[in-house]
Parts: sequence; structure tokens; C-alpha cells
Amino acid sequence: MPGFFSEFKKFAVKGNMIDLAIGVVIGTSFNKIVDVLVKQVITPPLGYLTTGIEMSNLAWVIREPVTNSDGEVITEGVVIGYGLFIETLIDFFIIALVLFLIVRGINALRDEAEDPKNETVPTPKDIQLLTDIRDEMRLMNGSPRESAQPPV
Repeated sequence: MPGFFSEFKKFAVKGNMIDLAIGVVIGTSFNKIVDVLVKQVITPPLGYLTTGIEMSNLAWVIREPVTNSDGEVITEGVVIGYGLFIETLIDFFIIALVLFLIVRGINALRDEAEDPKNETVPTPKDIQLLTDIRDEMRLMNGSPRESAQPPV
């Protein structure tokens, strides 16, 4: 039984498990932010532009429901509610745009950090080691060090 607990401890404390948990928490919070952004900031102006129609209430009625004089439904109507679909598409596009901007920013920072010509950012040790190995291999093969820069 002690082996089981130590194995579980190794599993639970692994970096990947912690990273996944952090990602889920951040993703949930991000979802709330986007939901409020869409419902409180973007949808109201769209509703104003569409003469005050609430987007989520937009629907196409194919067949009206049939009711009797008491208001009891005799035959269900056929209604396609496309407004919520449009609202969900707007959510998706906002999420995709924000994620694109985040990834673009991170890629720009990574490219700047990995640029061997940029002296303001210290080169990580693993990248510097790989660069040194590459340069030494090129020297051993007779190539000059100046031409050891990667093609752009």
C-alpha cells in the first residue's frame, strides 16, 4: 500500500498534471471573460443595429403552434432558433481572435529570445549549446564560422 501512495504522489505532482490543472482553471476564467464581453459589450450594439432585437431570441417559425381557446397547445409548432447559434459564433470568433493574438505575441517573444543576433536577450543555455555544437560541426567540415548562421 505505501507503494501505491508514493506512485500516486509522483503522478499528481508531475509537471504535466499541474500544467493541465492550471490550464483548465485559466480556460474556465477566460470563458467567463469572453462570455461577459460578448453578452454585455458586443451583443447590445448588434441588437441596437438590428432595431433592438435580442440576438438569442431570433428564430424562424416554419409552422405556428396550434392552440385551443383556453391557450392549451394542440399541435406543437416548428421553430428554428438561429439567434443563439449566431451568438455562439460570435463567441467563437472572439475566442479565436484573442487566442490568435496571444499565440502571436508569445511567438514574437520566443523568436526574439531565440534570435542569435539579438544581444539584448540572453540566449537560453540549451539553445546556446546547440548553436555551439552546430558551429563546431561546420568548422570540422571546413565551413567558415561566419556562414554558420541559419538561412532566413
